[in-house]
Amino acid sequence: MKRRTSVAVNVGGVHVGGNHPIVVQSMTNTDTADVLATVNQVMDLARAGSELVRVTVNTDAAAAAVPKIVDTLDKFGVRVPVVGDFHYNGHLLLKKYPACARALAKYRINPGNVNIGKKHDDNFRTMIEAAIEYDKPVRIGVNWGSLDQALLTRMMDENSKLPEPLDAKHVTMRAIVVSAIESGRAAERHGLQRDRIILSAKVSGVQDLIVVYRMLAAECDYALHLGLTEAGLGAKGIVATTAALSVLLQEGIGDTIRASLTPLPNGDRTEEVIVSQQILQSLELRSFTPQVTACPGCGRTTSTFFQDMADQIQTYLREQMPIWKGRHVGVEEMKVAVMGCVVNGPGESKHSNIGISLPGTFEEPVAPVYIDGRLALTLRGDRIVAEFIELLNKYVERKYAAEPEAVLA
Repeated sequence: MKRRTSVAVNVGGVHVGGNHPIVVQSMTNTDTADVLATVNQVMDLARAGSELVRVTVNTDAAAAAVPKIVDTLDKFGVRVPVVGDFHYNGHLLLKKYPACARALAKYRINPGNVNIGKKHDDNFRTMIEAAIEYDKPVRIGVNWGSLDQALLTRMMDENSKLPEPLDAKHVTMRAIVVSAIESGRAAERHGLQRDRIILSAKVSGVQDLIVVYRMLAAECDYALHLGLTEAGLGAKGIVATTAALSVLLQEGIGDTIRASLTPLPNGDRTEEVIVSQQILQSLELRSFTPQVTACPGCGRTTSTFFQDMADQIQTYLREQMPIWKGRHVGVEEMKVAVMGCVVNGPGESKHSNIGISLPGTFEEPVAPVYIDGRLALTLRGDRIVAEFIELLNKYVERKYAAEPEAVLA
Protein backbone atom coordinates (compact mmCIF):
# COMPACT_ATOMS: atom_id res chain seq x y z
CA MET A 1 0.00 0.00 0.00
CA LYS A 2 1.43 3.36 -1.06
CA ARG A 3 0.65 6.31 1.18
CA ARG A 4 -0.80 9.40 -0.48
CA THR A 5 1.67 12.28 -0.62
CA SER A 6 0.70 15.12 1.69
CA VAL A 7 2.31 18.16 3.28
CA ALA A 8 3.46 17.48 6.85
CA VAL A 9 2.06 19.66 9.65
CA ASN A 10 3.63 20.10 13.09
CA VAL A 11 0.91 20.15 15.78
CA GLY A 12 2.55 20.92 19.09
CA GLY A 13 5.41 18.55 18.37
CA VAL A 14 3.24 15.83 16.83
CA HIS A 15 3.80 15.54 13.08
CA VAL A 16 0.75 14.92 10.91
CA GLY A 17 1.11 13.96 7.25
CA GLY A 18 4.12 13.57 5.02
CA ASN A 19 5.89 10.30 5.80
CA HIS A 20 4.99 10.44 9.49
CA PRO A 21 2.89 7.71 11.16
CA ILE A 22 -0.89 8.17 11.09
CA VAL A 23 -1.86 10.04 14.25
CA VAL A 24 -4.65 8.99 16.64
CA GLN A 25 -6.74 11.75 18.14
CA SER A 26 -9.80 12.06 20.35
CA MET A 27 -12.10 14.66 21.88
CA THR A 28 -13.34 15.35 25.39
CA ASN A 29 -17.04 15.53 26.24
CA THR A 30 -16.64 17.47 29.48
CA ASP A 31 -17.64 21.09 29.99
CA THR A 32 -14.31 22.74 29.17
CA ALA A 33 -15.01 25.41 31.78
CA ASP A 34 -14.74 22.60 34.37
CA VAL A 35 -10.96 22.53 34.55
CA LEU A 36 -10.65 19.51 36.84
CA ALA A 37 -13.04 17.30 34.87
CA THR A 38 -11.45 18.26 31.57
CA VAL A 39 -7.90 17.73 32.80
CA ASN A 40 -8.82 14.29 34.14
CA GLN A 41 -10.42 13.25 30.86
CA VAL A 42 -7.55 14.57 28.75
CA MET A 43 -5.16 12.61 30.96
CA ASP A 44 -7.25 9.45 30.54
CA LEU A 45 -7.31 9.88 26.76
CA ALA A 46 -3.58 10.57 26.62
CA ARG A 47 -2.79 7.53 28.77
CA ALA A 48 -4.93 5.42 26.45
CA GLY A 49 -2.75 6.58 23.57
CA SER A 50 -4.45 9.63 22.09
CA GLU A 51 -1.74 11.74 20.48
CA LEU A 52 -3.93 14.84 20.06
CA VAL A 53 -6.91 15.75 22.23
CA ARG A 54 -9.55 18.26 21.14
CA VAL A 55 -11.65 20.30 23.56
CA THR A 56 -14.72 22.43 22.92
CA VAL A 57 -14.10 26.18 23.13
CA ASN A 58 -17.56 27.71 22.83
CA THR A 59 -17.92 30.22 25.68
CA ASP A 60 -15.94 32.86 27.54
CA ALA A 61 -15.63 30.49 30.47
CA ALA A 62 -14.28 27.70 28.26
CA ALA A 63 -11.75 30.00 26.60
CA ALA A 64 -10.59 31.30 29.98
CA ALA A 65 -10.18 27.73 31.24
CA VAL A 66 -7.96 26.51 28.39
CA PRO A 67 -4.66 27.97 29.70
CA LYS A 68 -5.37 26.51 33.14
CA ILE A 69 -6.06 23.10 31.58
CA VAL A 70 -2.87 23.11 29.53
CA ASP A 71 -0.79 24.35 32.48
CA THR A 72 -2.21 21.70 34.80
CA LEU A 73 -1.53 18.96 32.27
CA ASP A 74 2.04 20.18 31.94
CA LYS A 75 2.52 20.09 35.72
CA PHE A 76 1.40 16.44 35.69
CA GLY A 77 3.85 15.69 32.90
CA VAL A 78 1.14 15.12 30.29
CA ARG A 79 2.47 16.69 27.09
CA VAL A 80 -0.37 15.82 24.72
CA PRO A 81 -1.22 18.75 22.38
CA VAL A 82 -4.63 20.25 23.12
CA VAL A 83 -6.70 21.37 20.12
CA GLY A 84 -9.47 23.98 20.32
CA ASP A 85 -12.77 23.22 18.61
CA PHE A 86 -14.45 26.48 17.53
CA HIS A 87 -17.89 27.13 16.04
CA TYR A 88 -19.75 30.38 15.38
CA ASN A 89 -17.78 32.60 17.79
CA GLY A 90 -14.19 31.43 17.47
CA HIS A 91 -13.09 34.71 15.89
CA LEU A 92 -14.34 36.55 18.98
CA LEU A 93 -12.88 34.17 21.56
CA LEU A 94 -9.42 34.02 19.99
CA LYS A 95 -9.19 37.81 20.00
CA LYS A 96 -10.65 38.25 23.47
CA TYR A 97 -8.57 35.52 25.12
CA PRO A 98 -5.00 35.64 23.78
CA ALA A 99 -3.82 33.27 26.51
CA CYS A 100 -6.23 30.68 25.11
CA ALA A 101 -4.96 31.30 21.58
CA ARG A 102 -1.37 30.78 22.76
CA ALA A 103 -2.07 27.70 24.88
CA LEU A 104 -3.83 25.67 22.17
CA ALA A 105 -1.74 23.55 19.81
CA LYS A 106 -4.18 23.86 16.91
CA TYR A 107 -7.50 25.50 16.03
CA ARG A 108 -10.37 23.65 14.40
CA ILE A 109 -12.44 25.91 12.11
CA ASN A 110 -15.75 24.91 10.53
CA PRO A 111 -16.19 26.94 7.32
CA GLY A 112 -19.91 26.17 7.35
CA ASN A 113 -20.63 28.24 10.43
CA VAL A 114 -17.74 30.65 11.01
CA ASN A 115 -19.25 33.18 8.58
CA ILE A 116 -22.87 32.15 8.97
CA GLY A 117 -25.24 34.78 7.60
CA LYS A 118 -22.36 36.82 6.18
CA LYS A 119 -21.41 37.62 2.57
CA HIS A 120 -17.75 38.04 3.47
CA ASP A 121 -15.10 35.92 5.17
CA ASP A 122 -14.05 38.41 7.86
CA ASN A 123 -14.62 35.98 10.72
CA PHE A 124 -12.70 33.21 8.96
CA ARG A 125 -9.86 35.64 8.20
CA THR A 126 -9.73 36.74 11.84
CA MET A 127 -9.18 33.14 12.94
CA ILE A 128 -6.51 32.59 10.31
CA GLU A 129 -4.78 35.80 11.39
CA ALA A 130 -4.78 34.51 14.98
CA ALA A 131 -3.22 31.25 13.78
CA ILE A 132 -0.51 33.22 12.00
CA GLU A 133 0.10 35.52 14.98
CA TYR A 134 0.47 32.65 17.44
CA ASP A 135 2.11 30.27 14.94
CA LYS A 136 -0.61 27.62 15.20
CA PRO A 137 -1.84 25.17 12.56
CA VAL A 138 -5.53 24.88 11.77
CA ARG A 139 -7.84 22.09 10.78
CA ILE A 140 -10.50 23.28 8.40
CA GLY A 141 -13.23 20.79 9.15
CA VAL A 142 -16.22 20.57 6.84
CA ASN A 143 -19.21 18.60 8.09
CA TRP A 144 -22.27 17.89 6.00
CA GLY A 145 -24.46 18.62 9.01
CA SER A 146 -23.25 22.22 8.92
CA LEU A 147 -22.30 22.68 5.29
CA ASP A 148 -21.97 26.22 3.91
CA GLN A 149 -25.52 26.75 2.63
CA ALA A 150 -24.57 29.64 0.36
CA LEU A 151 -22.02 27.45 -1.41
CA LEU A 152 -24.44 24.54 -1.63
CA THR A 153 -27.22 26.74 -3.05
CA ARG A 154 -24.86 28.16 -5.64
CA MET A 155 -23.70 24.73 -6.74
CA MET A 156 -27.28 23.41 -6.83
CA ASP A 157 -28.28 26.35 -9.06
CA GLU A 158 -25.32 25.73 -11.37
CA ASN A 159 -26.16 22.04 -11.52
CA SER A 160 -29.80 22.72 -12.43
CA LYS A 161 -28.67 24.58 -15.54
CA LEU A 162 -26.66 21.65 -16.88
CA PRO A 163 -28.04 19.69 -19.85
CA GLU A 164 -27.98 16.57 -17.68
CA PRO A 165 -28.10 17.66 -14.01
CA LEU A 166 -26.54 15.41 -11.39
CA ASP A 167 -28.62 14.18 -8.47
CA ALA A 168 -28.76 16.34 -5.34
CA LYS A 169 -26.70 13.90 -3.27
CA HIS A 170 -23.81 13.99 -5.73
CA VAL A 171 -23.86 17.81 -5.72
CA THR A 172 -23.84 17.82 -1.93
CA MET A 173 -20.83 15.48 -1.82
CA ARG A 174 -19.08 17.69 -4.32
CA ALA A 175 -19.93 20.82 -2.28
CA ILE A 176 -18.27 19.29 0.79
CA VAL A 177 -15.04 18.79 -1.13
CA VAL A 178 -15.19 22.26 -2.72
CA SER A 179 -15.82 23.87 0.68
CA ALA A 180 -12.76 22.20 2.19
CA ILE A 181 -10.37 22.96 -0.67
CA GLU A 182 -11.60 26.54 -1.23
CA SER A 183 -11.27 27.22 2.50
CA GLY A 184 -7.73 25.85 2.53
CA ARG A 185 -6.79 28.08 -0.39
CA ALA A 186 -8.47 31.07 1.28
CA ALA A 187 -6.37 30.44 4.40
CA GLU A 188 -3.25 30.48 2.21
CA ARG A 189 -4.34 33.75 0.59
CA HIS A 190 -4.66 35.24 4.06
CA GLY A 191 -1.06 34.27 4.76
CA LEU A 192 -1.18 30.84 6.43
CA GLN A 193 1.43 28.44 5.09
CA ARG A 194 0.32 25.17 3.52
CA ASP A 195 2.27 23.23 6.14
CA ARG A 196 -0.03 24.73 8.80
CA ILE A 197 -3.28 23.45 7.24
CA ILE A 198 -5.14 20.14 7.71
CA LEU A 199 -8.46 19.42 6.00
CA SER A 200 -11.35 17.14 6.91
CA ALA A 201 -14.67 16.49 5.18
CA LYS A 202 -16.91 14.43 7.40
CA VAL A 203 -20.19 12.69 6.64
CA SER A 204 -22.05 9.99 8.56
CA GLY A 205 -22.49 7.39 5.81
CA VAL A 206 -19.74 4.85 5.12
CA GLN A 207 -19.98 4.88 1.31
CA ASP A 208 -20.43 8.67 1.24
CA LEU A 209 -17.29 9.16 3.33
CA ILE A 210 -15.27 6.99 0.97
CA VAL A 211 -16.52 8.95 -2.07
CA VAL A 212 -15.81 12.34 -0.47
CA TYR A 213 -12.29 11.51 0.68
CA ARG A 214 -11.33 9.92 -2.62
CA MET A 215 -12.28 13.17 -4.33
CA LEU A 216 -10.53 15.28 -1.71
CA ALA A 217 -7.33 13.22 -1.82
CA ALA A 218 -7.21 13.39 -5.62
CA GLU A 219 -7.50 17.18 -5.71
CA CYS A 220 -5.13 18.47 -3.03
CA ASP A 221 -2.00 17.65 -1.06
CA TYR A 222 -3.14 19.06 2.27
CA ALA A 223 -2.81 16.68 5.23
CA LEU A 224 -6.17 14.95 5.81
CA HIS A 225 -7.98 14.08 9.01
CA LEU A 226 -10.32 11.09 8.71
CA GLY A 227 -13.44 10.43 10.72
CA LEU A 228 -16.95 9.16 10.23
CA THR A 229 -18.98 11.87 11.93
CA GLU A 230 -21.75 10.87 14.32
CA ALA A 231 -20.71 7.23 13.88
CA GLY A 232 -23.15 6.03 16.53
CA LEU A 233 -23.41 3.85 19.60
CA GLY A 234 -21.77 0.54 20.42
CA ALA A 235 -21.18 -2.05 17.72
CA LYS A 236 -22.81 0.10 15.03
CA GLY A 237 -20.41 2.98 15.62
CA ILE A 238 -17.35 0.76 15.84
CA VAL A 239 -18.19 -1.30 12.76
CA ALA A 240 -19.18 1.70 10.63
CA THR A 241 -16.05 3.63 11.59
CA THR A 242 -13.83 0.63 10.94
CA ALA A 243 -15.46 -0.10 7.58
CA ALA A 244 -15.11 3.48 6.32
CA LEU A 245 -11.64 4.27 7.61
CA SER A 246 -10.15 0.91 6.67
CA VAL A 247 -11.03 1.32 2.98
CA LEU A 248 -9.48 4.80 2.85
CA LEU A 249 -6.40 3.91 4.89
CA GLN A 250 -5.80 0.86 2.73
CA GLU A 251 -5.80 3.19 -0.28
CA GLY A 252 -3.19 5.38 1.40
CA ILE A 253 -5.62 8.18 2.26
CA GLY A 254 -5.52 9.77 5.72
CA ASP A 255 -2.90 11.29 8.01
CA THR A 256 -4.77 11.41 11.33
CA ILE A 257 -7.94 9.66 12.48
CA ARG A 258 -10.65 9.75 15.12
CA ALA A 259 -13.43 7.32 15.96
CA SER A 260 -16.44 9.55 16.75
CA LEU A 261 -18.28 7.05 18.93
CA THR A 262 -21.29 7.81 21.09
CA PRO A 263 -20.40 6.52 24.58
CA LEU A 264 -22.95 4.87 26.81
CA PRO A 265 -24.09 6.96 29.81
CA ASN A 266 -21.07 7.14 32.12
CA GLY A 267 -19.20 5.10 29.51
CA ASP A 268 -15.45 5.10 29.01
CA ARG A 269 -14.44 7.87 26.60
CA THR A 270 -11.13 6.13 25.92
CA GLU A 271 -12.95 3.52 23.82
CA GLU A 272 -12.63 5.78 20.79
CA VAL A 273 -8.84 5.81 21.21
CA ILE A 274 -8.65 2.03 21.48
CA VAL A 275 -10.82 1.60 18.37
CA SER A 276 -8.64 3.98 16.34
CA GLN A 277 -5.49 2.21 17.48
CA GLN A 278 -6.96 -1.19 16.68
CA ILE A 279 -7.92 -0.10 13.17
CA LEU A 280 -4.35 0.98 12.47
CA GLN A 281 -2.84 -2.07 14.11
CA SER A 282 -5.17 -4.50 12.33
CA LEU A 283 -4.16 -2.92 9.01
CA GLU A 284 -0.51 -3.26 10.09
CA LEU A 285 0.01 0.47 9.69
CA ARG A 286 1.14 1.02 13.30
CA SER A 287 1.67 -0.99 16.46
CA PHE A 288 0.45 0.22 19.84
CA THR A 289 0.03 -2.75 22.14
CA PRO A 290 0.70 -6.51 21.98
CA GLN A 291 -2.10 -8.32 20.18
CA VAL A 292 -3.99 -11.25 21.66
CA THR A 293 -5.27 -13.94 19.31
CA ALA A 294 -8.18 -15.83 20.88
CA CYS A 295 -10.64 -18.29 19.39
CA PRO A 296 -14.39 -17.51 19.46
CA GLY A 297 -15.29 -20.73 21.26
CA CYS A 298 -17.53 -23.57 20.14
CA GLY A 299 -19.07 -26.79 21.46
CA ARG A 300 -15.56 -28.06 22.16
CA THR A 301 -15.00 -25.22 24.66
CA THR A 302 -18.03 -25.26 26.94
CA SER A 303 -15.92 -23.84 29.78
CA THR A 304 -15.54 -20.06 29.79
CA PHE A 305 -12.07 -20.30 31.29
CA PHE A 306 -10.24 -19.47 28.05
CA GLN A 307 -12.49 -16.44 27.55
CA ASP A 308 -11.72 -15.16 31.04
CA MET A 309 -8.03 -15.80 30.52
CA ALA A 310 -7.95 -14.02 27.15
CA ASP A 311 -9.67 -11.02 28.71
CA GLN A 312 -7.28 -10.98 31.67
CA ILE A 313 -4.23 -11.22 29.42
CA GLN A 314 -5.45 -8.51 27.04
CA THR A 315 -6.24 -6.17 29.94
CA TYR A 316 -2.88 -6.92 31.53
CA LEU A 317 -1.00 -6.13 28.32
CA ARG A 318 -2.77 -2.81 27.83
CA GLU A 319 -2.16 -1.80 31.45
CA GLN A 320 1.51 -2.77 31.20
CA MET A 321 2.20 -0.82 27.99
CA PRO A 322 2.80 2.56 29.70
CA ILE A 323 5.43 0.79 31.84
CA TRP A 324 6.92 -1.34 29.08
CA LYS A 325 6.92 1.30 26.35
CA GLY A 326 10.05 3.14 27.46
CA ARG A 327 11.93 0.04 28.61
CA HIS A 328 11.24 -2.63 26.02
CA VAL A 329 11.97 -1.93 22.38
CA GLY A 330 9.36 -3.37 20.00
CA VAL A 331 7.16 -4.94 22.67
CA GLU A 332 4.07 -3.37 21.04
CA GLU A 333 4.56 -5.79 18.13
CA MET A 334 4.40 -8.91 20.29
CA LYS A 335 1.71 -11.47 19.46
CA VAL A 336 0.11 -13.59 22.18
CA ALA A 337 -2.29 -16.50 21.63
CA VAL A 338 -4.86 -17.75 24.14
CA MET A 339 -6.64 -20.67 22.50
CA GLY A 340 -9.45 -22.84 23.76
CA CYS A 341 -8.85 -26.35 22.43
CA VAL A 342 -6.55 -28.70 20.54
CA VAL A 343 -8.01 -28.05 17.05
CA ASN A 344 -6.23 -24.76 16.33
CA GLY A 345 -4.63 -24.11 19.71
CA PRO A 346 -1.14 -25.54 19.16
CA GLY A 347 -0.88 -24.27 15.58
CA GLU A 348 -2.01 -20.74 16.42
CA SER A 349 0.25 -20.68 19.48
CA LYS A 350 3.24 -21.65 17.32
CA HIS A 351 2.57 -18.65 15.06
CA SER A 352 2.66 -16.27 18.04
CA ASN A 353 5.60 -15.06 20.10
CA ILE A 354 4.11 -16.78 23.10
CA GLY A 355 0.90 -18.78 23.22
CA ILE A 356 -1.08 -21.19 25.32
CA SER A 357 -3.51 -23.87 24.23
CA LEU A 358 -6.05 -24.51 26.96
CA PRO A 359 -7.87 -27.82 27.34
CA GLY A 360 -11.26 -27.98 25.64
CA THR A 361 -14.18 -30.06 26.86
CA PHE A 362 -13.15 -33.67 27.50
CA GLU A 363 -9.52 -32.93 26.60
CA GLU A 364 -6.67 -33.81 28.92
CA PRO A 365 -6.43 -31.05 31.61
CA VAL A 366 -3.07 -29.69 30.48
CA ALA A 367 -2.12 -26.40 28.78
CA PRO A 368 0.94 -26.50 26.52
CA VAL A 369 2.82 -23.19 26.20
CA TYR A 370 4.68 -22.35 23.01
CA ILE A 371 7.47 -19.76 22.92
CA ASP A 372 8.86 -18.57 19.60
CA GLY A 373 7.21 -21.48 17.81
CA ARG A 374 8.42 -24.28 20.07
CA LEU A 375 6.76 -26.18 22.89
CA ALA A 376 8.39 -24.77 26.03
CA LEU A 377 6.46 -26.39 28.88
CA THR A 378 3.03 -27.55 30.00
CA LEU A 379 0.95 -25.88 32.71
CA ARG A 380 -1.51 -27.62 35.01
CA GLY A 381 -3.65 -26.80 38.01
CA ASP A 382 -5.36 -23.68 39.33
CA ARG A 383 -2.56 -21.16 38.71
CA ILE A 384 -2.43 -21.34 34.93
CA VAL A 385 -3.23 -17.65 34.42
CA ALA A 386 -0.73 -16.43 37.01
CA GLU A 387 1.97 -18.78 35.74
CA PHE A 388 1.39 -17.76 32.12
CA ILE A 389 1.66 -14.06 33.08
CA GLU A 390 4.96 -14.85 34.84
CA LEU A 391 6.20 -16.51 31.64
CA LEU A 392 4.96 -13.55 29.64
CA ASN A 393 6.87 -11.09 31.84
CA LYS A 394 10.07 -13.14 31.59
CA TYR A 395 9.69 -13.32 27.82
CA VAL A 396 9.26 -9.55 27.54
CA GLU A 397 12.32 -8.94 29.75
CA ARG A 398 14.42 -11.28 27.64
CA LYS A 399 13.12 -10.61 24.14
CA TYR A 400 12.50 -6.87 24.24
CA ALA A 401 15.43 -5.50 26.20
CA ALA A 402 15.94 -1.73 26.21
CA GLU A 403 19.23 -2.03 24.37
CA PRO A 404 19.12 -3.58 20.87
CA GLU A 405 22.37 -5.46 21.66
CA ALA A 406 20.66 -7.21 24.56
CA VAL A 407 17.95 -8.53 22.23
CA LEU A 408 20.61 -10.23 20.13
CA ALA A 409 22.46 -11.68 23.13
